[in-house]
Amino acid sequence: MRKYIIEDANRCLQCKNPLCSKGCPINTPIKEAIALLLESRLLEAGKLLFENNPLSLVCSYVCPQENQCEGHCVMGKRGAPVFISAIEQYISDYYLYNYKPKRSLRNRGKVAILGSGPAGMTIAFLLAKKNYDVTIFERHDQVGGILRYGIPEFRLPKRIVDQLMETLIDSGIKIRPNTTIGSNLTVDDLFRDGFLAIFMGTGVWQPRKLNIKGESLGHVHFAIEYLKNPSVYRLGKSLIIVGAGNVAMDVARTAFRRGCEEVLIAYHKDESGLTACAHELQYAKIDGARLELKKLPVEIVDEGVIFADSEVYTDENGHTQARAIPGTQKLYPADSVIVAVSQGPRTVVVSSTTGINLGENGLVVVDTLGHTSREGVFAGGDVVTGARTVVEAVVASRKIAETIDEYIIKKSVSNDGMLKIVDQTYQNSI
Repeated sequence: MRKYIIEDANRCLQCKNPLCSKGCPINTPIKEAIALLLESRLLEAGKLLFENNPLSLVCSYVCPQENQCEGHCVMGKRGAPVFISAIEQYISDYYLYNYKPKRSLRNRGKVAILGSGPAGMTIAFLLAKKNYDVTIFERHDQVGGILRYGIPEFRLPKRIVDQLMETLIDSGIKIRPNTTIGSNLTVDDLFRDGFLAIFMGTGVWQPRKLNIKGESLGHVHFAIEYLKNPSVYRLGKSLIIVGAGNVAMDVARTAFRRGCEEVLIAYHKDESGLTACAHELQYAKIDGARLELKKLPVEIVDEGVIFADSEVYTDENGHTQARAIPGTQKLYPADSVIVAVSQGPRTVVVSSTTGINLGENGLVVVDTLGHTSREGVFAGGDVVTGARTVVEAVVASRKIAETIDEYIIKKSVSNDGMLKIVDQTYQNSI
């Protein structure tokens, strides 16, 4: 164990009213875990964190702690906060690699999970623990969703996602890789084959376009596609990234590690409008990225991007928009261009079935408990909220797992070829 982790754990005041936990979206029991760590009860500390959040180890790497647990630590008011993320990382890493899950008895009915990102993983773990027969359908060749295909290795080591996959399998969860529900198989097929409930956690993988001339040129790429497998791209020495969220910062830092020497991040507002976390922006700058603010792309050409100075205004609907200032166009040279202006959901699941409503933004419409407009189909995570943090997906998924459990318990299923679910069956299985 690194010395500073022990020293930081000893700095914890064990507050009666721990603001660190209140600042965490999932109310991580931080002070209790630290106390167990210092008492040499490491597995108990890990169990406490894992049962509260099955993706505790992931969150220790990728959460914006400066706005959550560490940002609320009382020690930070007069100095440095307790380095909670490092302590959680040490405890959770040890626990995950020693955890031997109780295998699901699979006696409470079949549940389908579409997508194996943070939302899908969380619900799979929770329902397997309740002895459901859970199958994950993943369109990629490996489990992880955004954790594997959207977050760079230097931010989240792939070994962690690999271990989570092994833990899912050890929990009795079935995984069907390279399977897209909505193409060969549909939601109707799943219900036909005895699945009692379906959870959609398919994320947001459809890149949003700039809708400007030149976006189809050969040196232009989309951020979410680039991050899936950056090794197959040849970006050259200079790169322009349009957009300034966390994904843009991941692209910039990845590009430097892949041979780019100059990276320009362009954003149409001033620094107060940046959506990237402050520390992610700082890391990108440390790596060498240059930030250009109040620049609006008007055309992409073979030589780079033509930007105009931009001004922000409020439209008639009260939305903040940006427009180009006439006469300010200028070419910014680059070998490649990557568009990083968010992404939306792919509609292949919804388009292949009936009864699942979408909002104007293309996201799946649900109630507060995760029910979609079609009975037996639930949804959560980015496909409902748009791109958010991992911990927000986990928070929503805990509630939805309970909703699915209650739905199946209350629903009386006919005996002709299907399992009869009643309250007594539930009581016998726990």
